[in-house]
Amino acid sequence: MTAASFWFTSLSCSSASAMAQNSSMLPWLPFILLSPCPQRVLLASIDTLFLFTLFVFAFQKLYSRFTSHNNGDSAINEPLVAKNTVVVKTSLSFNLSLLVSVILALLAIVSSILGFTQNTQTPWKVIDGSSWLLQAISFVTIAVLIIHEKKFQAGTHPVSLRIFWVLNFIAIALITYSSIVRLVSNTPFSKNIDLIASISLPFSAFFLIQSVTGSTGVIVTTESEANELTKSSNVSGWASASILSKTFWLWLNPLLKKGYKTPLTLDDIPSLSPEHRAATMSTRFEENWPGPEEKSKHPVRTTLLRCFWKDITFTGFLAIVKLCVAYVGPLLIKRFVDFTSGKQNSPFEGYYLVLILLSAKFIEVLSSHHFNFHSQKLGMSIRSTLITALYKKGLRLSSSGRQAHGVGQIVNYMAVDAQQLSDIMIQLHAIWLMPFQVVVALVILYGYLGASTVVTLIAVLMILLFVFLGTKRNNRFQFNIMTSRDSRMKATNEMLSYMRVIKFQAWEEHFNKRIQKFRESEFGWLCKFMYSVGSNMIILWSTPLFISTVTFGSGILLGVRLDAGTVFTATSVFKNLQEPLWSFPQSMISLSQAVISLGRLDKYMMSKELEKDWVERDEGRDVTTAVEIQNGSFSWSDEPSEDSNSNGNGMIKNLNFEIKKGELAAIVGTVGSGKSSLLASVLGEMPKISGKVKVSGSTAYVAQTAWIQNGTIQENILFGSPMDRRKYKDVIRTCCLEKDLEMMEFGDQTEIGERGINLSGGQKQRIQLARAVYQDSDIYLLDDVFSAVDAHTGSEIFKECVRGVLREKTVLLVTHQVDFLHNVDLILVMRDGMIVQSGKYNELVQSGLDFTALVSAHETSMQLVQMDSTEPQTVTKSPSLNSREETNQNQKPLPRSESSSIIGTSKLIKDEERETGRVSGYVYKVYATEAFGWTGVVLVLLLSVLWQATQMASDYWLAYETSEDRASSFNPSRFIGVYAVIAGIAFVMIICRTLFSMFLGLATAQTFFKQILHSILHAPMSFFDTTPSGRILSRASSDQTNIDILLPFMMILSLSLYMSVISVIIITCQYAWPTVFLLVPLGWLNFWYRGYYLATSREITRLDSITKAPVIHHFSESISGVMTIRCFKKQDKFVQENVDRVDGNLRMDFHNNGSNGWLGFRMEFLGSLFLCVSTVFMIILPSNVIKPEDVGLSLSYGLSLNGLLFWALYTSCFVENRMVSVERIKQFTNIASEAEWVKKDGQPPPNWPTHGSLELKDLQVRYRPNTPLVLKGITLNIQGGQKIGVVGRTGGGKSTLIQVLFRLVEPTGGSIVIDGIDISTLGLHDLRSRFGIIPQEPILFEGTVRSNIDPIGQHSDEEIWRSLERCQLTDVVAAKPGKLDSAVVDNGDNWSVGQRQLLCLGRVLLKHSKLLFMDEATASVDSQTDAVIQKIIREDFADCTIVSIAHRIPTVMDCDRVLVIDAGYAKEFDKPSRLIEKPSLFGSLVQEYANRSSGL
Repeated sequence: MTAASFWFTSLSCSSASAMAQNSSMLPWLPFILLSPCPQRVLLASIDTLFLFTLFVFAFQKLYSRFTSHNNGDSAINEPLVAKNTVVVKTSLSFNLSLLVSVILALLAIVSSILGFTQNTQTPWKVIDGSSWLLQAISFVTIAVLIIHEKKFQAGTHPVSLRIFWVLNFIAIALITYSSIVRLVSNTPFSKNIDLIASISLPFSAFFLIQSVTGSTGVIVTTESEANELTKSSNVSGWASASILSKTFWLWLNPLLKKGYKTPLTLDDIPSLSPEHRAATMSTRFEENWPGPEEKSKHPVRTTLLRCFWKDITFTGFLAIVKLCVAYVGPLLIKRFVDFTSGKQNSPFEGYYLVLILLSAKFIEVLSSHHFNFHSQKLGMSIRSTLITALYKKGLRLSSSGRQAHGVGQIVNYMAVDAQQLSDIMIQLHAIWLMPFQVVVALVILYGYLGASTVVTLIAVLMILLFVFLGTKRNNRFQFNIMTSRDSRMKATNEMLSYMRVIKFQAWEEHFNKRIQKFRESEFGWLCKFMYSVGSNMIILWSTPLFISTVTFGSGILLGVRLDAGTVFTATSVFKNLQEPLWSFPQSMISLSQAVISLGRLDKYMMSKELEKDWVERDEGRDVTTAVEIQNGSFSWSDEPSEDSNSNGNGMIKNLNFEIKKGELAAIVGTVGSGKSSLLASVLGEMPKISGKVKVSGSTAYVAQTAWIQNGTIQENILFGSPMDRRKYKDVIRTCCLEKDLEMMEFGDQTEIGERGINLSGGQKQRIQLARAVYQDSDIYLLDDVFSAVDAHTGSEIFKECVRGVLREKTVLLVTHQVDFLHNVDLILVMRDGMIVQSGKYNELVQSGLDFTALVSAHETSMQLVQMDSTEPQTVTKSPSLNSREETNQNQKPLPRSESSSIIGTSKLIKDEERETGRVSGYVYKVYATEAFGWTGVVLVLLLSVLWQATQMASDYWLAYETSEDRASSFNPSRFIGVYAVIAGIAFVMIICRTLFSMFLGLATAQTFFKQILHSILHAPMSFFDTTPSGRILSRASSDQTNIDILLPFMMILSLSLYMSVISVIIITCQYAWPTVFLLVPLGWLNFWYRGYYLATSREITRLDSITKAPVIHHFSESISGVMTIRCFKKQDKFVQENVDRVDGNLRMDFHNNGSNGWLGFRMEFLGSLFLCVSTVFMIILPSNVIKPEDVGLSLSYGLSLNGLLFWALYTSCFVENRMVSVERIKQFTNIASEAEWVKKDGQPPPNWPTHGSLELKDLQVRYRPNTPLVLKGITLNIQGGQKIGVVGRTGGGKSTLIQVLFRLVEPTGGSIVIDGIDISTLGLHDLRSRFGIIPQEPILFEGTVRSNIDPIGQHSDEEIWRSLERCQLTDVVAAKPGKLDSAVVDNGDNWSVGQRQLLCLGRVLLKHSKLLFMDEATASVDSQTDAVIQKIIREDFADCTIVSIAHRIPTVMDCDRVLVIDAGYAKEFDKPSRLIEKPSLFGSLVQEYANRSSGL
């Protein structure tokens, strides 16, 4: 009898026998661990200690009740667990705990009875029976305690109970181990007790898990929480799932079932459970942000580690478990080979081996998928946290911070960098586990191959060195790809934002080249990156064969005996090594990308914010001074230089003024004098250098450039405030919006497009004003609100709004309208960033300084009006209004009821299209054959088959050469020579396959990029009106990245994995032939599971793409309107909207990751079952049917089956989900195109138009097929060289006329003829490039002054300077250090609106077209500058036809003819003097303009 078997059967409780039996250093250790008597004593001790601890607690509780019964508040009187009056429910976990306690108590009672009755030796009988009796008492007590936990709503088990469960499991595990050994070796002992002890172990293991989680399964909810859950019943199943449900992903079953039956919609996807929501994450992030005293250089990294260290530790633990069980399989191969060759200790050994294999595989599968799921869940939490933090930071950024990053780049921080940090979580542990994994593998190999393992180590180090160098290279390429992508996205974002101007100017080709240039740079780095990673893939796919060749070669040289068991254990370990070697470099790449992303995020999160102390705010209502600035100096630059002038960097200085509560103060001055900057300084938006700013009361701001949200008109006006119907109607009336809303089909429920794209400039400005008035603030800052509205509307707004509802409010009004200045309380006159005069109108006029110059310029422009209106009786208002009513009666617009049948809906922004059901085979075909047709596909398939064939050939050769039959004739040099040749062929195949696949993928990606860019540039303007830019940007960024990088990799990976699965099945079935019968159910289950999972996963992926765009869109929209948001203090509302959108997107991620775990566990476990069943057949089949070497070969392949099966399935599903990107890009390559840019057979003469004559015949226009006519049959004739002024009420169709002349909107009926050519016969570029236009909104692009004034680069510097001189900008540009190369930031934010308008004029002066269109070209400049511009245009365009839309009547008084457009009709078209002589609409407009000062 061996020493070990002695311990298992010895009933002695004396350690003396231990000393006698064992001569080792620790003779008592096997005695305690293996001998039945000490095991029972240990068990009894644990039970006694536990019961004693409970007795002490209970005694203390009872004693305290007797001694302090009068003290009702005593803490000791409370039950063991705190008691609350709440709703109590129990989960499956609670019920199982109670059930398992009862089962263990019953098993212990049975064991105790058997111990007392069956044992004959007296001391042993007492010890055995008593120990099991104590165990029974313990578990009965635990059952009572669990019931007590429910009664007193305990959330977690007491610590004493959890410690008992751990110690009890250790004791039971030792007893079970001894019992199994006795049962297997058939040693005489009490079989019944051994059997019961073995049965107890799984139940005890359940309590071990409970001790780790600590949860009782008692769900306690307060009434408010219960109500909230009732309201939002569609919360993720995870929130209320039991441990068992979370372990096996059972909580996903309802969603998967629903997804399988019908395509899922947004409402079907449950919301995130509370602990995963963005609001919770954001709070954690803020609480853990390093304080200023910590001086952290990497605050984002520090904060993320503080927030998520527990999750990172837990995933690390799962990774270690996964690693430990991964090597059980390879270690069993030798045992299986020995068993089939007859070297066996017991006839049942094979079954034990199969059982161990199945258990190891079960733990491996479970831990590996939980590792993936929890890593992805952690990544999702990090992404959610970062997006919310980035958004909140965006709302706090100072102007310089905003300019430093730009909207496009900030969007990339959200879309790309946050995603990079999310993705690294699943690869993080591979970095530190890889060395550990390699060491374990080498130790195992050393046991089999001895010294030749040193060669293996050298080979592994060589591969790692190559991969490290490759990773370093890839890191550099990746950084350059990201930089180039940033530039491309910025240029794309800018192009989409200003598409209207680009189309007006026919600059599409220029922007095409610009974006293509950025793409070429990105594509160059992309090619280097892909081929570099491809070379890593080649090495890593070749690793097992390469290492096998050198290891077996060196083994033969060193005289190592190679048998089947040794060889196939080694190849299995080499295959295990492939995974860390594969994931390690990928993880290093991801880590380096994440570090770069962290650096970018650190820089952004540490950008300068607005400082609260720039403005002293006093919300008190009893103060007399509303706004006061003392010795104030401000600069848009954070660090202004000492000698900087006002033009150089936008400084305003030496401000001293005081505005009393309830006063109306006007701020006037020439273009670029600092008027808007003064308002910004009052709002606290402009960095303060010195002085004091005091603001008393709440503020409202109306920006010069309107900021309108994508939503209904009502939503824009309410701006998050509750609806007060009476107040709302008053606001609509005072802001002159009633008529506009009547014209709109759905009134204030009409949806406004992105950036207010479907509204006129005047409508946008009045909606902005209505938003401000509705907020009912104390102080109103109005920046040039009258520039975009006509004279009549301007007068109405001034009377009804500024001097009406706001009469008791404090108003700061920036204006160029001198007429309104007569009855304001204070006028501030600005020049060069300083207030040069202040006072009342009459005082300032008499002073003879700057203000007098402004007034005299205005009076000069008014003389034309005054001369013609000296006889007021001819131009009375009533006749003109009557005539207007008559005209309207003749040409009525459609009544609402009729037109609504044409319209159908007011929804402008359509819901994003999405396909449903599986991705069609056509999409795969398009992607696969886009570059080289079917030839490329066939070549890739052929190379893949050949590579897999060489892999199999190498293993067949190993099995053949190491068989026992060939042991006598084994030739080492031939064996290793043939093996090396096969490895060499495999290497060549993998090189060809990988490089060709990369080449194919890159060519396809570039083709798709060119197609979508071409399609978007050729899309009509209506497409951009109805499609949010976020939708296009998400295709240009994430979808394009999927096609650039992920699809080529994943398609080739998926193909290789499927080839490998087929090879495993071929080899397994070849030797364990009965498993062929399992193939049909395995294949069917595989197919069914894939379909069942994909039905849900595919729709969630599509919904994920759709819910991602609104997050980006809302972010860019908020950054653009940040001044307005901050002024109205609506940051919390916008943050909440961001949180809701982020949660809406991340619930897709969460349930997608969960469904991956659900599928993965089931598929891998099926693969493991298939392997174990085939192994059982190999054991059962006689040795003459199956040889040991075949068992080794079959197992070395079969061990990887579960992983291969899942990953093949997962990558194919991943490819299908990413194929949605191809589908989405294809949607946008099929947009209905606008007319040809150039018609080769219909080109106009080179000098066309020569005269500029213009003829409209019954011109009718509607924006889209489902909308009413905007222009309703205009007929007129304009002679070449005439100057035509176009006037009319806001929203009447003036700007539409310009758009149709440029064919941005195609006429619905009628024709337009210019110099004898019908413009519908021309190419769009031939048409647009021959006209000049100064649009309503002055748009500048990021770049330089030169690139803005001459984007195509057709003119010399001399010509550019001459045009700048003509448009009054020479001094401003010359004063800047860069002159013509001075920077223009995104949207031209570092130039005033007036200066932007003058630069747009400069473009036109350079172009010098025969036909010039001006759409409110001088709306944003003062009367003085306006007069200068009009003079320049008259001189420079003397022989040209000019069509000028204007609200300022003096601008059109010297025109040859005036066109009055009202409600889509051309009401009047004649000389101004003639129109004034008779009752007319124009006459009434002139009268209003002339009299408005006196009437106000």
